[in-house]
Amino acid sequence: MIHEDEVNKINNEYFDWMYHLVCSDNKQRNKISYRRLLYFLHSVVFVPMVDMDNSRQIDGIKFRYRFAFENGYPDAYIDEYMNNDDCSVLEMMIALAVRVEKDITDNYLYGDRTGLWFWSMINSLGLNHMDDKNFDRRYCEEVIDRFLSRRYESNGKGGLFTLEHPYHDMRDVDIWCQFMWYLDENLKEEWNS
Repeated sequence: MIHEDEVNKINNEYFDWMYHLVCSDNKQRNKISYRRLLYFLHSVVFVPMVDMDNSRQIDGIKFRYRFAFENGYPDAYIDEYMNNDDCSVLEMMIALAVRVEKDITDNYLYGDRTGLWFWSMINSLGLNHMDDKNFDRRYCEEVIDRFLSRRYESNGKGGLFTLEHPYHDMRDVDIWCQFMWYLDENLKEEWNS
């Protein structure tokens, strides 16, 4: 039997855990709250528009099990209290940032850059000024609708990744490929050393 209090408790802990993953690494961000923005992103369902983006959706849902593991909850809690929920935009973005950091860019010289990857997506979307004092829900809705419907610029501006020199129209490729192109353009020096 699902208890509403338990569902709310788990969901609140999950949100706080995700918030901490991307907001605790920067001293300036610790002074400025982005809870309203991240809560909004967590309230919007991620709907893949390109077939390969189904993997981003699956990663977002599986991310809940990482939360369970790191916080001592059995998988059954996630199955019971969260598994019927769709993947949110926030889950997709943070799960993507974590996957890239752990599987591709992990480098002890630079430390954990999960927050860096997440905030580069926020900047590309045009949401970096949406702290709690300046939060504008209507603006955020327009930005996320543009992203989800792939109506951003061909270089990715307004989407998750903006490139100076994209290989192709960013609107036509999946998010993972966009991220790899972004890393290629921005980490060439690191990868070549």
